[in-house]
Amino acid sequence: MSTTDERAGLSIAEAAERLGLSTHALRYYETEGLLVGTPARTSAGRRRYEEADLRWIVMVQRLRATGMPVREVREYAELCRAGAGNEQARLQILRAHRERVLSQLEEVTHHLGAITAKIDLYEAGPSTAPADPSSLRPPG
Repeated sequence: MSTTDERAGLSIAEAAERLGLSTHALRYYETEGLLVGTPARTSAGRRRYEEADLRWIVMVQRLRATGMPVREVREYAELCRAGAGNEQARLQILRAHRERVLSQLEEVTHHLGAITAKIDLYEAGPSTAPADPSSLRPPG
């Protein structure tokens, strides 16, 4: 952990606001080992976030928003912290996650099509809309 000038970087509140997160979430990311680097600290011990920290946090947000479990984000961050030589392991994590996201996207797209078809029926007029809501049962 390095000490930095009070004016360098963003405070935790400024970083949180810029990222659309709470300060609690930023602290959580740090304590859970989801960050690649530990934010610099002022002589008073206050966190200061640099652009590289913010870019990484945005990536963490994207991974989490697409359903990557915290343990996998932590594993990915650990590999990144370790430096060169483990790129294939990082790639494997990201490829596996991409496959899960693509599968979820396909499923959601299918559901969206069913919802759109139902909207089209209602918009066509009351005589074409089915009275039985069971036609919206999920597949299974």
